Amino acid sequence: MRELKYAILGLLNQKSMSGYELSAEFESALNEFWSANHSQIYPELKKLTQEGMITYEVAISGHVLQKKIYTITDAGREDFLKWLSRDQPMSSTPKDVFRLRVFFSGELTPEHRRKMFESHLTQHRSRLNYLRQQMQKFNGTPGSASPEMGDYLVLTGAIMREEMTCEWLQKCIELAGG
Repeated sequence: MRELKYAILGLLNQKSMSGYELSAEFESALNEFWSANHSQIYPELKKLTQEGMITYEVAISGHVLQKKIYTITDAGREDFLKWLSRDQPMSSTPKDVFRLRVFFSGELTPEHRRKMFESHLTQHRSRLNYLRQQMQKFNGTPGSASPEMGDYLVLTGAIMREEMTCEWLQKCIELAGG
């Protein structure tokens, strides 16, 4: 299934955007759970246009710079809402290189293993601090009908994930010794 299609349709369902603005949304609002780069986004925009899911208008920026502003069509909105309403089976466990390294970390010296865990813990604490700062964009919990509720829920989950990962890494440091 073309999940990128629905990520783009979902973003355009919120507001019309240029390809550059869509890329920026993937790097900011969606970056905790979904990624896409320019080389994936622009071909998908072309397909969605050909399928009648989106349209675009050419806007002039400055004297000659042209950019396309994409807008979801009624057909695109209907397809997006249909996809959004479907029950989704749980995804398989994602590959995690660090956990693979942990699995084989018995081959390391205790000191090296501890340093590996401490380095990873520092990175996750940094991400956790960033996520907590992002949470400040909300004034309390948005109402259940608020368009911000989905963003709030995903951000809450990302914070909880990072908190649990930090707790797990602390436990690894304690158990692995060194």
